[in-house]
Amino acid sequence: MAKSSNSAAAAIPARPASVKTPREAFNDVSKYRWWILLGLITAAIMEVLDSTIVNVALPQMAGNLGATFEEIGWVSTGYILSNVVVLPMTAFLAARFGRKRYLGFSILLFIGASIFCGMSHSLIELVFWRIVQGAGGAALLSTAQATLRQIFPLEQQGIVQAIFLMGIIVAPTLGPTLGGWITDHYTWNWCFFINIPIGIAAFFLVTTFLEDSVQASKAGSVDWLGIGLMTVGLGSMQYVLEQGQEKDWFNDNTIVKLAILSTVTLGILMWWELSPRNTHPVVNFRILKVKELSSAIFLFIALGFGLYGGVYLFPLFAQTILNFSPTKTGLVLLPGGLATAASALICGRLLNGKKALVDPRVLIVLGMVIFMISMWDLGHLTAVSGEPDTRWSLLIRGFGLGFLFAPINQVAYASVNPRDAQQASGLINLARQLGGSFGIAILGTYLTHRTDIHRANLVNYLYAGNKVMETRLAMAVHGFEHIGYGHADAVRAAYASLDRTVTVQAQTSSFNDSFLMILVFFVFVSPAILLLKKAKAPAVAVDAH
Repeated sequence: MAKSSNSAAAAIPARPASVKTPREAFNDVSKYRWWILLGLITAAIMEVLDSTIVNVALPQMAGNLGATFEEIGWVSTGYILSNVVVLPMTAFLAARFGRKRYLGFSILLFIGASIFCGMSHSLIELVFWRIVQGAGGAALLSTAQATLRQIFPLEQQGIVQAIFLMGIIVAPTLGPTLGGWITDHYTWNWCFFINIPIGIAAFFLVTTFLEDSVQASKAGSVDWLGIGLMTVGLGSMQYVLEQGQEKDWFNDNTIVKLAILSTVTLGILMWWELSPRNTHPVVNFRILKVKELSSAIFLFIALGFGLYGGVYLFPLFAQTILNFSPTKTGLVLLPGGLATAASALICGRLLNGKKALVDPRVLIVLGMVIFMISMWDLGHLTAVSGEPDTRWSLLIRGFGLGFLFAPINQVAYASVNPRDAQQASGLINLARQLGGSFGIAILGTYLTHRTDIHRANLVNYLYAGNKVMETRLAMAVHGFEHIGYGHADAVRAAYASLDRTVTVQAQTSSFNDSFLMILVFFVFVSPAILLLKKAKAPAVAVDAH
């Protein structure tokens, strides 16, 4: 009988040693997953930091490369264009090439493009390599975040996602400060060369410890039509958002044509990706049927609007109205970034474990309220507000943001099949990026429009016979005569001073309106929270299935 059993056992082919079960592969990765987290967050910070660090250096770049301010703007626009186009395709690319190879290649592509950006001697050369850099940076957010969802078990997702998001949220705040310091002490080229050691560290950690998921689905045939439609549609839309204000929006023929092209191609893209004939869509829009994910994406558009819109507005306000230097502006923003880090870690701790200590929706509502309070404060600053006033408002804003990103991420990812985490991550990060683009475009136009309105209203009070105006004008004339001006020159200087006062007051009021507009926008999107719910998810990571 024993002999028979041995024969039967011998008849069963042994599993090759090179083939691992999902559990064995997961156990191999789980030993090093905190090192993987370090590598992924390093890569993500490098990507987000690079999207803002160059903004301070743009004037120096323009001077060195002989470009106009409009032309040098393509250094930022080109990066965002390619990043937005590639983000939704990261799930397809990760499935086709494997997450380890795709992440490793993306990091190397980002490092290589950074080197060539720093070595560029012409505007065309610099913009080209920035486009390449943006394409490489897409995976450093989307695929990295999805990977963390796949290699860490549910009970650790709260703190892990909070740590990762902390870097993404804080980096845009640190970018202008670091960029200003580098530009002041070195040259603009070092804004790119700084990526080399960071990227090398991230590449080593990711490629050494990360493995591909054994159970991951492989991509089928390439959806070339979907890729083409997405490239044209998103690229055109991003160009409209980036250049619309500068070109007076729909008074420019190029903007009109690209807006129509974007609308048509994105409409066809949605139809094609959802068509039964398309068996391997490049973007699986069907996961948007999950209402929690759809609501979370809607909220992420609002968060991108508030995050990037605020980062856009405040430096302008601080430097044009309050006369802060770029370095001082960055230092005022810094505590708000640290407050975001603190609140994100608090959320991570509360959401960690198989059973969260607090309902994520409670934290989201709290974050909304705190953020709206900060917008109310920023919407009531004056032309004589000091550094303490602005720092306090930004601290509140930063603290509120931390209570928004981590919980919304938790609900969004927990609501979808873990195997769809990569698709969800691509759409979530795209929503955040597009929300930022919409925010900057809308707020920039609104700021200009409101300034014109406020100035026109204030000028109505400047008329002969207005006792208050005549008194202030006479005092100004007397003041200029007191320091040596002739009477005629003193009168001209007094009128010029009055005009500057009107302009500054009009601009201050328009900045107030813009911050309050962000508040109103958050009130408008807040009902989406009602569609969220605590979704159930497996207690183990998807790689272990």
